[in-house]
Amino acid sequence: MTTYETAAPATPDSAAIRSRTHTWEPQPASVPGLADMSGLEILRAALKGNLPAASMTSTLGFRLTEVGEGFAVFEGDPGDHLLNPMGTVHGGFLATLLDSALGSAVMTRLPAGTAYTTVQLGVHMVRPVLADTPTLRCEGTALHVGRTTATAEARITGTHDGKLYAHATTTCAVLRPA
Repeated sequence: MTTYETAAPATPDSAAIRSRTHTWEPQPASVPGLADMSGLEILRAALKGNLPAASMTSTLGFRLTEVGEGFAVFEGDPGDHLLNPMGTVHGGFLATLLDSALGSAVMTRLPAGTAYTTVQLGVHMVRPVLADTPTLRCEGTALHVGRTTATAEARITGTHDGKLYAHATTTCAVLRPA
């Protein structure tokens, strides 16, 4: 038999209570001409603000900063709203940042009407990220984009110290129009 403990309700302490609000622009149900845009064109339009950014970016506090043929760069801001029970930034933040750069790097090499989805993500975290760690930079590079699969690699480094915090690889399924 497994037993679980339930946490006692938190008592309000104005010095300890934090609030975080974010806003996002919903993805348009139908953007005229979107189906005729390559992955690179879509990401460039999002970077320029002509298309809404993915809502996940505002949820976790990161953003697309650069995009080109076969690469994508995101930057993210750790904070105490992302801490795990051990007091370090949750690995899910790093994994999401990596997955975004990896997938976007693949997307830059896809023709119009073609999509992708992550089918494998291998993440290696090599340095802890703390609440006060300054902005992190994640650079993703597409290694292979074929007819049915694609692979990419990415690295997260500190903008303040250049140190490696995490790296990852992915395999994506390429979803071509029927």
